[in-house]
Amino acid sequence: MLFFSNRCLQRFSRLLTGAIVASASHVALADTTLKVGDQQLQTRGILEASGQLKDLPYKIEWFNFPAAQPLGEALNAGAIDVGGLGDAPLIFAYAAGARVRAVAATRSTPTDLAIIVPDASPIRTAADLRGKRIATTRGSIGHYLVIATLERAGIKLSDVSLRFMQPADAKAALASGNVDAWSTWDPYVALAEQRDHDRSIVNGVNLSSGLSFQAATETSINDKHAQIADFLRRVAAGQRWALSHPDEVAAMQSKVTGLPPDVLKTVYQRAQLHPVAIDDGLIAEQQKTADLYHRADVIKTRLDVTKSFDRQFPLTAQ
Repeated sequence: MLFFSNRCLQRFSRLLTGAIVASASHVALADTTLKVGDQQLQTRGILEASGQLKDLPYKIEWFNFPAAQPLGEALNAGAIDVGGLGDAPLIFAYAAGARVRAVAATRSTPTDLAIIVPDASPIRTAADLRGKRIATTRGSIGHYLVIATLERAGIKLSDVSLRFMQPADAKAALASGNVDAWSTWDPYVALAEQRDHDRSIVNGVNLSSGLSFQAATETSINDKHAQIADFLRRVAAGQRWALSHPDEVAAMQSKVTGLPPDVLKTVYQRAQLHPVAIDDGLIAEQQKTADLYHRADVIKTRLDVTKSFDRQFPLTAQ
């Protein structure tokens, strides 16, 4: 016969209660669906390649977007719960009154952001952009790069003609000569360089923070807190894994998107995308980006970006 002390019985009771609660929580999550917005299936590709989509305690419904602007609009409309977008698109969404918050952050090397021109173009430097037609997507990191590049070169926005369009249309416009330059991001930059032999005349180094975010709606943060927290942990783990496995990520991403593996390997190798904590310093960087838009009169009212962040989901150490 076995005898247990009161302390042992109490400890066993706590463990049993915890197991029951965890089991019930798992069952509850299994009945829910997290609607996730992605761009060119980049997040999904990393998660699949790293094995982070195994044993999900809830369902994921993926929504793919060609750029951050329509993804931000989907967030604002409540059509998705969470999605990845760059620093500039988050500011535009917030300025438009979207009830969304950045819940996780990543940083990349801003060589993955560039203004490109055809190889035969006479445009060689930022100074040569004066009087030119530049394609970009409104509210994108490409839009930000144009503004920052012109400001550094001492060129007014009124001295160029910005043509706002989605990436597929911008690519066609550049190829046909309907625009002189295209300000965009990877994988579009890598594709243009490696397949179309376009040239980058300027990139985001010393101009862009390289920050991007997972943003969620206020409603989803409240109603699907556990799912979002778990999803963010998986994304961060997948991003860390991808840093040392560019070939595997590129191969999986190619299967998902149909883009060439060699192009995607270039994208991941030069981006060096990695999770970072949302802290005061990061928020200050985002404020500088917002202030640039205000100086350029693209955003009419100066924003305080502090409230566009939610720190309920701390970065998980690895």
